[in-house]
Amino acid sequence: MTTTNLHLKEPVTLPVEAGAISPDRFAGLSQAEVAALPLLVGRRQRTIGDLFAVEGDGAEEIVVEGDLSHVKHIGQEMSHGRITVRGDAGMHLGAKMSGGEIVVHGDVAAWTGAHMSGGLIRVHGNASSMLGAVYTGEKRGMRGGVIIVEGDAGPRAGERMRRGLIVVQGNLGEFAGARMIAGSLFVFGTLGARAGAGMKRGTIVALGGMDEAPLPVFHDACSYNPTFVRMYLRKLREWGLPVTQEQIVGTYRRYAGDVTTLGKGEILVYDQH
Repeated sequence: MTTTNLHLKEPVTLPVEAGAISPDRFAGLSQAEVAALPLLVGRRQRTIGDLFAVEGDGAEEIVVEGDLSHVKHIGQEMSHGRITVRGDAGMHLGAKMSGGEIVVHGDVAAWTGAHMSGGLIRVHGNASSMLGAVYTGEKRGMRGGVIIVEGDAGPRAGERMRRGLIVVQGNLGEFAGARMIAGSLFVFGTLGARAGAGMKRGTIVALGGMDEAPLPVFHDACSYNPTFVRMYLRKLREWGLPVTQEQIVGTYRRYAGDVTTLGKGEILVYDQH
């Protein structure tokens, strides 16, 4: 597979709207046509070629290099192909994507994977708030696909999540899975406070314990070894995550809730003793 390489020419401090950086937009274009695709820098219209040195014709694999912490919407609405980001990435990375793969060798900002319905996002760093979450005023957030974060993630991950899988290898901030409708959220580190507030369905799995006891709207249901968790953990181990055999065969405390909604959600806390 051929590759299009984008090298940031110099650091940027203004917000950059870069939804044009996507295999869907690049495929079949010449190098000059890729360079001519529009970006919005602050309030001014610019092109990819103004900010990036472009190497190669348009391709389904894109490599973007530089400090992209102010560059937003990379891979937005992409449906196929692959984007590799070598550096930190700005807000809305992979938002509304339906397929393909994004790999980030750095940290990502808020709303990474917001409203995504398919594909894979893998972050070799930390994630900010609203990971795979809902935009303000919308009823449903993430609807499919997989997000894996090897570091920590901030508050409100998976808010109003409808389907899909979010995995955080480090610690996870407060209100994880808030108003969750369905889907699965795994955290290998510590699960933050007020997890699952308002959740209707879905599963939050805390492999490293919780910052504090579950909210009073959850009741202690039982202690058991869920079959579907074993299946998920084996798959995560295949993907290179640090799953132990003890976690696969071990016991999980099940807290059911939120009883103020449907009450069909659950928080599963691994018993480390």
